[in-house]
Amino acid sequence: MLIGTEGHLRKGLEFMSRWTLVVPEETDRMVRSHLARNGGEKGDLSTFVDRAVRQAVLHETTLQIKERNSDADQAEIVALVDEAVGWTRENRP
Repeated sequence: MLIGTEGHLRKGLEFMSRWTLVVPEETDRMVRSHLARNGGEKGDLSTFVDRAVRQAVLHETTLQIKERNSDADQAEIVALVDEAVGWTRENRP
């Protein structure tokens, strides 16, 4: 159930924002056709957009980090990752 609160929606314990988007008609048809072919239900467009935005942000962040670390010594990076993974394994509950 969605409950309106100060311009945002609340679904369960999670607050949701309402967006108004403008996309080309071809994109709209493509996405809606894709969702319909896969048994789309009410709310699936929002879920699809949410997932796509999260993937795009992760992709762009990854590219920025790779660019920022392009001059770093790869062996040092691998050693740091190995150290962090080892620490996490030793200290997990």
